[in-house]
Amino acid sequence: MLGVVGCLNYLDRIMITTMRGSILESIPMSDARFGLLTAVFLWVYGLLSPFAGFLADRFNRSRVIIGSLFIWSVVTWLTARATSFEELLLTRALMGISEACYIPAALALIADYHRGSTRSLATGIHMAGVIAGQSLGFVGGWIAEKHRWNAAFEVFGLFGIGYALVLLLVLRDAPKPQTDFTTEIAASPESPVSFWRGIRSLFSQKAFVLTLTYWGLLGVVGWLIIGWLPTFYREHFQLSQTTAGLYATGYLYTAGLVGVLVGGAWADRWSRTNPRARMLVPALGLVVAAPAVFFASSTASVAVAIAGFMVYSFTRSFSDANMMPILCLVSDPRYRATGYGVLNLFSCIVGGIGLYAGGILRDANVNLTILFYVAAAIMLLCAYFLLMVKPANPAK
Repeated sequence: MLGVVGCLNYLDRIMITTMRGSILESIPMSDARFGLLTAVFLWVYGLLSPFAGFLADRFNRSRVIIGSLFIWSVVTWLTARATSFEELLLTRALMGISEACYIPAALALIADYHRGSTRSLATGIHMAGVIAGQSLGFVGGWIAEKHRWNAAFEVFGLFGIGYALVLLLVLRDAPKPQTDFTTEIAASPESPVSFWRGIRSLFSQKAFVLTLTYWGLLGVVGWLIIGWLPTFYREHFQLSQTTAGLYATGYLYTAGLVGVLVGGAWADRWSRTNPRARMLVPALGLVVAAPAVFFASSTASVAVAIAGFMVYSFTRSFSDANMMPILCLVSDPRYRATGYGVLNLFSCIVGGIGLYAGGILRDANVNLTILFYVAAAIMLLCAYFLLMVKPANPAK
């Protein structure tokens, strides 16, 4: 059920980038203003993620999910009614607010339902839906080209509203466990839940700080590669913009979709005999992904480059399948969604800085190959930080 919502979560936010020409024909604006439409969404989404996550910790997770889906679907539908840049900007900000509530709540609910050796695979299945939404972004551009730009927002907005009503009938919170964390926290279940108490609880755990560092640095890698890979293909191999875009997205997302499923299943199976499996699987994936990016960015063969970046996408996705399961091992279960919101915020900020820094280096005529070498080195650093994480409660 949530895989479909995850798909809509990314599809609704990303398809505006695929219909630039069609939107500009109806609502003229500069490239800077068009870029601001995405930037405003990202800023609002990132800044509100910790608070949105706390809503899922404080209140009913399933209702937060349904409310988030319903509101952003209404906003998606309203986007189709926009007739000016200011109205588009407002809808993007509102979408950032409503979508920020979804991912932390959804992953926390999945973790609540899957307490044993199915947690990583269940998370991976959900993330496969997210990746499907990313890869289907072109559908918005296709609909805009065949019909009109706002038709896609009408279709997916109405679908999301209808699906939210269906979930209202079938989606429920998981039963509360007796205990799920350390003896100290489990012994005082009556301590009230509050946002700032949750922040203090999270940052008092060294394992959470290490996890935050690992996830933030991995965000730098993700933004660098996603943001600059099409340009790398176009410049390094003299490809057309369309072909470069296909190689940079189609192959990458396909490999990533398979990767979250394999990484989740592998971690679940290994966790039956090794309590650190959920850290080891993504760490091993990054150790493989780093040289794959190094060789892919060094080769003169486009086939080798495609294969290398597919290996990167496949093995790097092990982290996506195991991020919430790792968080469950290092944080108070009362603040799981808040914790994931903090991770989201840090990843958005650091990833955005990394992407901007990459642009500055490009303006200084630094070769993209060098940027990808840096990304490979950062992945090895991420693996190191992840291996330093010690589960607070290995049994869980």
